[in-house]
Amino acid sequence: MSSRKVLVLGGGFAGVEAAIYLRKQDMDVTLVSDRDYFYIYPTSIWIPTGEVSKEDISIPLDELAFSHGFQLIVDPVTKLEAKEKKVTLASGRVLDAYDYIVVALGQDKLKHKGIENTLSICGAPEEATALYERLDALVKKGSGKIAMGFGGNPKDPSAVRGGPAFEVLFNVDTYLKKKGVRDNFDLTFFAPMAKPGQKMGEKALPMMDKMFKMSNIHKKVGSPIAAFEKEGILFEDGEKIDSDLTMYISAGTGNDIVAQSGLPLSEAGFVVTNDYNEIEGFEGVYAIGDAAALMGPEWKAKQGHVAEVMARNIAYNIFQHAQNIDSKKGYAEHINILCVMDTGNGAAFVYRSSKGGKMIPLPVVGHWMKKGWGWYCRNSKLGKIPRLPGM
Repeated sequence: MSSRKVLVLGGGFAGVEAAIYLRKQDMDVTLVSDRDYFYIYPTSIWIPTGEVSKEDISIPLDELAFSHGFQLIVDPVTKLEAKEKKVTLASGRVLDAYDYIVVALGQDKLKHKGIENTLSICGAPEEATALYERLDALVKKGSGKIAMGFGGNPKDPSAVRGGPAFEVLFNVDTYLKKKGVRDNFDLTFFAPMAKPGQKMGEKALPMMDKMFKMSNIHKKVGSPIAAFEKEGILFEDGEKIDSDLTMYISAGTGNDIVAQSGLPLSEAGFVVTNDYNEIEGFEGVYAIGDAAALMGPEWKAKQGHVAEVMARNIAYNIFQHAQNIDSKKGYAEHINILCVMDTGNGAAFVYRSSKGGKMIPLPVVGHWMKKGWGWYCRNSKLGKIPRLPGM
């Protein structure tokens, strides 16, 4: 049997993992990405405080391609015609000679009024560097007001990134204490929902409140955001938070490329798949990661480890399909929330599954555990160290 050709669209956690594991199945794989590096988003939380740089947490995609033997095209996708398995790139190049297409294009962000007055830790990598520069300028000035928060998407509550907002907030608090200027800064956490962080489980909420009080971090929750301004945030209840630096992680929504692809979409614009990430009526086309509508319980959340489970599964499923073997792996049984929420001087281990949730403080050692995971992620992706089972 000649090697089947697979086109993977997207160079994030889902796309890179898919390319790596499809190569393990001896598939002929081409990865298309709009940037020439794989960015380890979970460790970008340390960029604003200067602990790491963008380069420290980026892996050149050509190194990954060389290590695993897949082809690489760095050229943004501008059009996907899913039925025809035809992809057009920004350069005008057309890709249409592939047996399978894996859609791992991620998600777009909801645009609030005045969003240009904010910076995100989960947006373009350059924004994390801009956060560092803005925070550094405030520290040199000696005082300031900082507000950090995240939003939700009422059409799809799974498309939320709350953890990184908490992490950057606590890291900034630790950083300002180390600089000896914490008392000169107002730190405020904000979110439009009444119980931000409840996906981590009910036990986590009182612990978060305790952490806020211990760190003297103000909290504004439960009112929708009316607009972001240069000097702060306006809420629909009429309150305003003054802010010299606003970090906001907007909730996810389906991206424009996917919206025009002809694929079936959820109300929020994500590709509707089954448990095997197959798409009804589109044989040979799969959607994984943030691009796919996530099935599961109401507390589910789009996370990198779930995206990687999807990627490994579709590598198996495509290989079996190519051999006309009816054997498939699904992701639904792997739905959970798992993270080490770093605070700069420690962390909290957060886990939630269908059996309940837990949040365990990990003073000091937790910070180094997360640092160790960043090292593991980089080196295991490059094939320099073995992958741990299930990771």
